[in-house]
Amino acid sequence: MTPLDSQSDGTPVKGPRVVALGGGHGLFASLSALRRVSGELSAVVTVADDGGSSGRLRGEFGVLPPGDLRMALAALCGDDEWGHVWSEVIQHRFHSDGELDGHAVGNLLIAALWQLLDDSVAGLDWVGRLLGAHGRVLPMASIPLDIVAEVQGADPEHPDEVTTVRGQVACASTRGRVRSISLVPPEPPASPHALKAVREAEWVVLGPGSWFTSVLPHLQVPELARAIARTSARRVVVLNLSPQRGETDGFAGHDYLEVLGAHAPELALDAVLCDTRSVADREERRQLEKAAAKFGASLVVADLAAGDGTARHDPWRLAGTFDTLFRDA
Repeated sequence: MTPLDSQSDGTPVKGPRVVALGGGHGLFASLSALRRVSGELSAVVTVADDGGSSGRLRGEFGVLPPGDLRMALAALCGDDEWGHVWSEVIQHRFHSDGELDGHAVGNLLIAALWQLLDDSVAGLDWVGRLLGAHGRVLPMASIPLDIVAEVQGADPEHPDEVTTVRGQVACASTRGRVRSISLVPPEPPASPHALKAVREAEWVVLGPGSWFTSVLPHLQVPELARAIARTSARRVVVLNLSPQRGETDGFAGHDYLEVLGAHAPELALDAVLCDTRSVADREERRQLEKAAAKFGASLVVADLAAGDGTARHDPWRLAGTFDTLFRDA
């Protein structure tokens, strides 16, 4: 029996209820895999982007930044012609000398539905229906947020000095090393739909993605962090394939888990997924197993990277690993 059910023929995928948390390209990777093995999939997406098209729409209309939400919807599009076309449409960016330059079609569509419906979740649901999305996309919070990072060495002339950087773009592009993050406002209201999805899930997936700006922010929303810590679902973390400049320069696998534990001391895990190449060194594997054990988690090592040499997760390989993990639980 093949572990991955085809969706191109309209046959529903059989699998557990899964909630994936994150944002950007990392969440896109996990959703591209999970939609193939989950019978009911929800994405809970960060809402702190302040750059590009999302930042412009957020500043002009006071809405949630739509970019990460749009990418999650694109990832949930099917493998048939309808899914491919609509995924390309909503990801398409205008290129011009005018005011539309840089705007993504999907961002404008989402913002328009939000204005018409005055309901962020309903607007996302309508876009999902148009796309034929294999899952649901939900914001992690009900209001736009800002990320504040404590950064060491942002000024090269003072490498030991710790300064504060505000904004997702600034945090992601800092020349220093991010030590911790917090949110503004400090106790934002979680999306009730996101809380419900986490409470009813059978699996909760964190990562991969920009660790400080896409993964950890979910654990700084108090209601959401409590829901993740107390859910009866099994929890799995997917580690990044390589460090990200600025945010995680020099990080090894165990560093991601140590930072995660510092930001979410009550969090327990069932599994940590990493790519085979990330633990080629025996000592690194030992340290990663030790770090995972502190969460109560087992380490799952598999070939997860794309075969083209880029630092991307292959959706089919990741889907196969998820499927095995879900079936063996």
